[in-house]
Amino acid sequence: MFGPTTPRSRPQPGHVYDVAVVGAGLAGTELTWRLARAGADVLLVSQALDHLGNLYQPTVDAALFPPESVFAQVARRLAPDADGAPLDGWHFHRVLKAELEATSGIHLLQSCVRGVTCTDAGFTLATWEGPSLHARTLVLAAGSFLRARLRLGAFEEEAGRLSEVAYDFLADDLTAQGVPLAEREDAAHSASGAPAYTVRYSTFTAGDLDGFAFTRWPGAFAVGRCTPGEHTYASVLTDAARLADHLTKERA
Repeated sequence: MFGPTTPRSRPQPGHVYDVAVVGAGLAGTELTWRLARAGADVLLVSQALDHLGNLYQPTVDAALFPPESVFAQVARRLAPDADGAPLDGWHFHRVLKAELEATSGIHLLQSCVRGVTCTDAGFTLATWEGPSLHARTLVLAAGSFLRARLRLGAFEEEAGRLSEVAYDFLADDLTAQGVPLAEREDAAHSASGAPAYTVRYSTFTAGDLDGFAFTRWPGAFAVGRCTPGEHTYASVLTDAARLADHLTKERA
């Protein structure tokens, strides 16, 4: 596992994290929590920390989460009331975020990653805000946000979910480096007053992945909806747990 001598999260310029996770949806959040609990110094980058671990729907069905996931643990703290009403999504999100903030070894950063460079020492992440970020291992968990276009009726916006901006800069950088991206479209159905919409976005291709490993960059991985295949909340969280276990054993 990651050793006890690993420096803990320090946000000063030049700090090299054990792992940088780009994207704080289900996969990125679960992976970060598990790695930190195994002793890793983890940077979790999100374009908006208010959306950390956010779900597609305004209510939460706890039965969707694997029992050992951080999502299931938070859901158990917020047991539904006596009439079986589902959990409120925003309340769930606030408690989930507090759990990550209280977990030693996690540095949460609100920033926009616009490019990635693989170096002999690991990875450098360029940000829209200016400062570069550094890590020995990189995990891309961008979900449905790589060059995403959300359509609601006749209206289209650059977003991976309602009012959550797309990762165009990062997708453009990957394309410029010769990384092929596939395109897919998913539908979010109307629920609890939220409107139905579709989102078209880019994913990595099967040819660039060996399991979770990103074959063209040693030490880089991808997990979640930005990878090929069909995904559910449960499958994404299970994949994040598998990748966390792999990375922890790899550093043993």
